[in-house]
Amino acid sequence: MTRQPLVAVEPECWRRDDLAAAVSAGGGVVAPAANAEGLIWADPQNPDLLGAVLEGAPGLRWIQLPYAGIEPYLRFLDGERLWTCGKGVYAEPVAEMALSMMLAGMRGLTTYMPARSWLGPEGRNLGGAAITILGGGGITTELLKLLAPFECDVTVLRRHPEPLAGAPDVRVVGPGGLHPALAGADAVVVALALTAETRGIIDAEALARMPQHCWLVNVARGEHVVTDDLVAALGARVIAGAGLDVTDPEPLPDGHPLWNLPNCIITPHVGNTPEMGMALLDRRVTENVRRFGAGETLLGPVNTALGY
Repeated sequence: MTRQPLVAVEPECWRRDDLAAAVSAGGGVVAPAANAEGLIWADPQNPDLLGAVLEGAPGLRWIQLPYAGIEPYLRFLDGERLWTCGKGVYAEPVAEMALSMMLAGMRGLTTYMPARSWLGPEGRNLGGAAITILGGGGITTELLKLLAPFECDVTVLRRHPEPLAGAPDVRVVGPGGLHPALAGADAVVVALALTAETRGIIDAEALARMPQHCWLVNVARGEHVVTDDLVAALGARVIAGAGLDVTDPEPLPDGHPLWNLPNCIITPHVGNTPEMGMALLDRRVTENVRRFGAGETLLGPVNTALGY
């Protein structure tokens, strides 16, 4: 039987009113955190404030975090409450960014855009290309849809190599298959959660396994890539280039070597902008409040043991 759960929206910030409306749309009642059973965290810029809110709200049974990446909140996770995050919420725009970077790199736009004279031919087709995607989550699911018209030969690496739902033609391998999956790739897309096991997964050895014409695209977290190794590989043309929507460090400082590499596309973590993401998160909150009130499984559950 559906009920009207008491759900807090904290802390006070510019997004609070919209998220409160999303709670109401899902059948919830917005309440102070001290009296609530659910909490929507509204301000991703201030994760440190969450600790005090949790201490003052012993009745909370569910916490909704705003982003798929939950690194700033790991210290608060516990096994007593249900935690959900933005996992999958922003997959569509981020997958579009990954596709854009692949096409730009493979078709030579990094060479042609700064040119001021007529150049010779350069580029490779995305159609029929071998694409390796690291990660089997929502971004990968959406990227596979975008790649379908290109009839690519796709390999997906994920923690557990079970087939991907709705993608019977996609080859799926486990962590032990990383280097073979890189060896034949025309492009490699990083779309992983950041964990101790995946931090630095793209290092000098991984880069050396990729073909010289391969493009690396990272739309996950900057720390997946060992930056110094990438700078060296791009400078020596070990791989053709890289498209980075995320970097380590981030923001990337002025004067960093990556800025001066002509075969590196850098965007300032805008695979999902606030304008793109606000409505998407509001929809997720509405649906999860509805499910919470109905006693149904919530979307975007966090595995508190694994940290994502």
